[in-house]
Amino acid sequence: MRDTNHHSSLEPIEGRADQRSPLASFKDDESGSLVIFAVFMVLMILTIGGIGVDLMRSERDRTVLQHTLDRAILSAADLDQTQTPQAVVDDYFETAGLESFLSNVTVDQGINYKTVGAEAQSITTTAFMKMAGVDTLNATAAGVAEERIANVEISMVLDISGSMGIGSKMTQLRSAATSFVNTVLSPENEDLVSVSLVPYSQHVNAGPKIYNELNTNHRHNYSHCVEMADSAYSETELDLSVTYDQMQHFQWNYSGANQLTDTICPRYSYERITAFSQDASALNAQIAQLQPRAGTQIFMGMKWAAAMLDPAFNPVVNALVTSNDIDSVFDNRPAAFDDTETLKTVVLMTDGKNSSSMRIKSWAYDSSSDYYHWSRYNLWYYLRRNVNRHYHSRYYWFTHDAAQGDALLDDICNASKDAGIVIWSIGFEVDDHGADVMANCASSPSHFFRVEGIEISEAFDAIARQINQLRLTQ
Repeated sequence: MRDTNHHSSLEPIEGRADQRSPLASFKDDESGSLVIFAVFMVLMILTIGGIGVDLMRSERDRTVLQHTLDRAILSAADLDQTQTPQAVVDDYFETAGLESFLSNVTVDQGINYKTVGAEAQSITTTAFMKMAGVDTLNATAAGVAEERIANVEISMVLDISGSMGIGSKMTQLRSAATSFVNTVLSPENEDLVSVSLVPYSQHVNAGPKIYNELNTNHRHNYSHCVEMADSAYSETELDLSVTYDQMQHFQWNYSGANQLTDTICPRYSYERITAFSQDASALNAQIAQLQPRAGTQIFMGMKWAAAMLDPAFNPVVNALVTSNDIDSVFDNRPAAFDDTETLKTVVLMTDGKNSSSMRIKSWAYDSSSDYYHWSRYNLWYYLRRNVNRHYHSRYYWFTHDAAQGDALLDDICNASKDAGIVIWSIGFEVDDHGADVMANCASSPSHFFRVEGIEISEAFDAIARQINQLRLTQ
């Protein structure tokens, strides 16, 4: 007999197969995975943000420290500062309420410089990074400030040509140049700054002391100018191995009388070069005597200015030191061009532009009697009274015209800048052409001053202030 309850007995067994344990269900349930990931990301963002906050607080503290430290050491390094560097730095930090963070002040100073360094450090307690075991962050500030008066070699080239007699120009130049000398040769610059004064007009009188150290074809004792080949203007050096022709001593410009005060080579003692001086009183006394005279040859003044900054001029300086005409402290000047402790600079001033220049032909200037004759007669005065006008041209020739003078000035200015000489130029009531020539000579547009009237004093004063610079070196 078949069991009619067979199928019903199997049903409970099939029902139990569909039922699962709670643990197995939890294991296979993925409905909460995104929530866990979101919680993890929030925690990461909070942690990174907290670290950022801690770092920003530390950087803020460092910025405040650095700003205070920079101002403190700049003030402390000022050579005019009467307080000790330590006292100055302490005062800045105390005023800012940061005195507890100043850790170190160092000072190094000598006759021409003062260097002040400092370090400061603050400790910032972290709010978030401590959870990673970083309890504090150090904010460090450091710096060094220096004021240094370097050794400075200055060639001051002053135009004393005839046009300087117009109005009050010569008076204004004397005042401006005197102020410049007093500024650069202040007591604190003693034995550091030298000034070579180069007055120029139609030529430059080297003076007997410098002249005697050169190889020359000497002709007379009336004045002490030397002729230079055009090629000499392509280099700063005054070649001491060359034998130079002595400049003829005569006056050619005619004023209706036998005038002899404006000879091409300046003849008076106050018109001579003064080399490597730090005697402000003597320089100012010479400047006070300057008078307007003759024509304008800017390139000659600039050539002498550059030559006296070239190391090749050192034998001449040493000879003048030996004769007590230059202070012995300057016996190593001019310094080498690559001497990082020495600034070489030219201050070149004119109120005009290059003019033409004349010489007597050799046949009329080749004997002692000729030299004497032309020292007693203005060339044109003599010719117009004693020589038929058809023969005047037999007596003279022109060495340079204005365009040639401009070209030679460009040559010597470029050679000087290539050598590292800083050139300041001043165009004093010049026309546009004169301004262009002087601007081209200057080391940069900011080194050129075009001035009128009493502005010349402002130009000289501005240049003088460049000698003493305060700077952060680190």
